[in-house]
Amino acid sequence: MKNNLTIALTKGRLEKQTLALFEQAGIDVSFMKDKQRKLVFQNADQTLTFLLVKAADVTTYVRHGVADLGVVGKDVLLEHPHGYYEMLDLSIGECKFSVASTEDYQPNDHKRKRIATKYPTIASTHFRSKGEDVDIIKIEGSVEIAPVLGLADAIVDIVETGTTLKENGLQIYEDICRISARMIVNKATLKRKRQEIFELFEQLEAVIGKEG
Repeated sequence: MKNNLTIALTKGRLEKQTLALFEQAGIDVSFMKDKQRKLVFQNADQTLTFLLVKAADVTTYVRHGVADLGVVGKDVLLEHPHGYYEMLDLSIGECKFSVASTEDYQPNDHKRKRIATKYPTIASTHFRSKGEDVDIIKIEGSVEIAPVLGLADAIVDIVETGTTLKENGLQIYEDICRISARMIVNKATLKRKRQEIFELFEQLEAVIGKEG
């Protein structure tokens, strides 16, 4: 890569999975080993810079051109769908969006439902596509208790194993869509650093979906 590529990574588990994928692809990410409290990292020959940011901020950094590329879950992209190109499904961080509630929930009755979620755009789009008019209740923390306490009829949330739902007496009634980590790119950068970006994509595509 001739030019420096700056990549915004989602901090935490997705960051670790992304770096493991880069390593598999033969990209040296050893400069990320001793992170301490730093949030910006650059390799020795200055061809690669990583920014560690919160998931919701990845699209902001890419949209404003501070980062050329970003790695973030599809859930974030569905809530913030504009200002970048979604380029690559990395097939890591896989889970799904589901509708869940208590066992007495009646998904097919005709009353107007209250849906608690951290993802109002996804929830409202889903129910609107089914011709259902629902009240969306935005919750920032754990949504699992909302149906249990009577705040909502059901929730829309990310489900990985389903354990948290079961522990709170909930079950899945409907799966909305699959989620995985995606690589997004700044629109202007795609023109300016096209060769470097597609070289990186080729390296990653060679190992995406492979285990080990």
